Amino acid sequence: MAFKLDRTVFKAQTFKEEQKSKTFAHESYGERLRISFYLNSVAYGFDINNPPKMNRSVFSMRKFEKNG
Repeated sequence: MAFKLDRTVFKAQTFKEEQKSKTFAHESYGERLRISFYLNSVAYGFDINNPPKMNRSVFSMRKFEKNG
């Protein structure tokens, strides 16, 4: 996946002007997720094809006990 930011598309605008354009909202839900994942990979500096693994030792589960 190679995304390139087209800086000519974005501009400073009011909320009313933004509502009329809805540039990002025209993308499909899946495409928005792919773009968001790419932006996270850039922000946190990981390879998009080899994302870091979640450290599951940090979390624990316990059985919910119903009182009463």
